Amino acid sequence: MTRLFAFIALLFSLALPSLAHADPADIDAAARGVVRVVIIGTDGQEVYPISHGSGFAITPTTIVTNAHVIREALQDDTLRIGIVPSEGEEAAYARPVSVNPRNDLALVEVTEGSLRLPPLTVAGTPASDLGEVSAVGYPMNVDRAQGLDIGDIFRSQPPVKSRGFLSGARPSRQFDTILHTAPIARGNSGGPLLDGCGRVIGVNSFGADSDGSDAEFYFAVSTRELLPFLRDNEIEARTNALPCRSIDDLDAAERARLEQQRADARARLEARDAELRDKRNRAQLEAQLEVLDERENAMAVALILMMLSIGSAYIAVQERKREEGGDRRAMITGGLAALAAIGAVGVWLSRPGLEEIDERVAAALDGNDGDETPSSSQASEGTLLCTIVPERSRITGAKTDDVEFDWAADGCVNGRTQYGFASGEWSRVFVPDDEAAVSVNTYDPQTRTFRTDRYLLGRSDMEKAREARAGYEPPKCGVTEAARQLGEQQQSVLSMLPAHPNERLVYSCQPREKRGSGGQD
Repeated sequence: MTRLFAFIALLFSLALPSLAHADPADIDAAARGVVRVVIIGTDGQEVYPISHGSGFAITPTTIVTNAHVIREALQDDTLRIGIVPSEGEEAAYARPVSVNPRNDLALVEVTEGSLRLPPLTVAGTPASDLGEVSAVGYPMNVDRAQGLDIGDIFRSQPPVKSRGFLSGARPSRQFDTILHTAPIARGNSGGPLLDGCGRVIGVNSFGADSDGSDAEFYFAVSTRELLPFLRDNEIEARTNALPCRSIDDLDAAERARLEQQRADARARLEARDAELRDKRNRAQLEAQLEVLDERENAMAVALILMMLSIGSAYIAVQERKREEGGDRRAMITGGLAALAAIGAVGVWLSRPGLEEIDERVAAALDGNDGDETPSSSQASEGTLLCTIVPERSRITGAKTDDVEFDWAADGCVNGRTQYGFASGEWSRVFVPDDEAAVSVNTYDPQTRTFRTDRYLLGRSDMEKAREARAGYEPPKCGVTEAARQLGEQQQSVLSMLPAHPNERLVYSCQPREKRGSGGQD
């Protein structure tokens, strides 16, 4: 009976669709842009929180939240809206930009301070059923459980992340919502509901009343409401409608692709070997027939000439026996006999030998053992235009515009940016000051594949990466062993990066005519 139940369970597991699990690294990357939205009052001497909710960055200075989160500040002009980021010490004030009570959405803009946040990416397609989701925000019950006091609300704290599953999309309160089971509480309002790749699929708004016994369900304003709201306010959100795939899935698919390429190459090689064997066998047979035929013809001609020589010699002897005029005729027929004998010997010696068979086979196959192809360096140098390969990429928010650059055999790009060479790979590490992401660009001249791995780091890790990058000066193009030197220097940054990037952009490159010095650098 136990085996029967196990078998039935196996059948159900095979029949049910597999659910995509959220990647903690993607949720952590999205959490960098989640903020605490605090309604602040003052008695003229001190400031104090009235209430708080959550929000998330849609641009570096624009925050999405719920309309009900900032309702009090809209009704009382003595109250202010504070934005407390999840990292760092920089809190800021914000002003309301747009509020839509109908679908419980609001936009606020940072007006004071230097706070700039990493924007979240919005899923370009509506959420589907059964997927795993994560709610990120600042629930008040967690604050109370941690014993946080009033002052702690004004300090940066990492947001709370909870997991659940989509339970369906249904209209509620006259607007489109998503029903899910990722636990939220007071204070989560305005925070993002994320898919497995950390993309926003909704704005958490309210929970269902369970009366303490029923299962808990929660509602988020769907992107069907959010995206039009952003467009109406001329906000160009980063959107992404590609399927959510993990880096592990990509790596597995890449290994399968490489194995298939190897199998195809082996099959082509075996087919070519078989073709060459057939061609060699045909050439061998043809050469044998030709040589044997020529040998037989030569031997026949030599035999005829020898018989002619013998016959002429016999006639010459008979002519010499005659008394009158015999010497002259004997001389002529004797000369003919000598010529025929010499011809017979010559034909016999000039007949093709059996070794001629191998020589003719080699001549027939000469120039057909391989195709004429340019060397890999010749094929990969010059100006390249690279286009994204979506099925080999993991894109959650990065731009995927075409990349154009000039590649030289020594790893110099566009005549000014040196790439490092280490462990058989050309790469260049970029650690920008204006973005919380480290990019590692690699180029494979053999396959003409350009790749960008993006690591979306937290503030402290980003500061460490910038510090490591400031510790070396990349060599310029043309410097002796510049590629090897840079390959060693970049290890200081690469060694501190996570095991997997958050995004991977894979491009296929093709040669094109050079036009200017623009493009990737």
